[in-house]
Amino acid sequence: MNRTNLATSDNKLCQFIGLRLYGDMVFAGPPSSLDTEFMKLAIGQAKKALDLDEVPVGAVVIQERNPETNEVLSKPLVIALGYNTRESRQNPLGHAEIMAIQGASEKLGRWRLSGCALYVTLEPCVMCSGAAVLARVDRVIYGATDKKAGAVESLYQVLSDLRLNHRPQVTKGVLEAECSQMLSGFFSEKRRSKNSPAKSSG
Repeated sequence: MNRTNLATSDNKLCQFIGLRLYGDMVFAGPPSSLDTEFMKLAIGQAKKALDLDEVPVGAVVIQERNPETNEVLSKPLVIALGYNTRESRQNPLGHAEIMAIQGASEKLGRWRLSGCALYVTLEPCVMCSGAAVLARVDRVIYGATDKKAGAVESLYQVLSDLRLNHRPQVTKGVLEAECSQMLSGFFSEKRRSKNSPAKSSG
């Protein structure tokens, strides 16, 4: 049974026993000019990953409001940046989002990132979506959709799971074409290198 059939079977089972596991996605509306600006920062981080021959994914955590007073900051602050380091560090946790969330927590001195938003060039996976929930970020903003591993809406809907006690707002498709092209170009080059005959050393 493939993933689609499994998901369909799971939904039918939930309907049968009267459970509703997922709520409506909490969308934050269309992207703003600031969303575009911060996504460009995330793309810059993705390019750093590309320079290391890593899958080019970048992330940024910014602070938008004071978590104690709930007041919106006059100017959002860039708290932490991150990019994929899984291959270079041989660390399965080395995803861009994890790097950015960890950096933000260290800089702010708290694990709870209320008042913050996470920008990432690719739809977060299960691990990174879970980290966003556990860190209590207010918003998750991403560029390209990940049909193979995305856990915001593609394969799973972690950020709208009613069983969890936090549901970040979501903005998707910010600079999607640019984010997608960087990823598709990377994997196309990998396939080309794999299929090309080895050069003679003589």
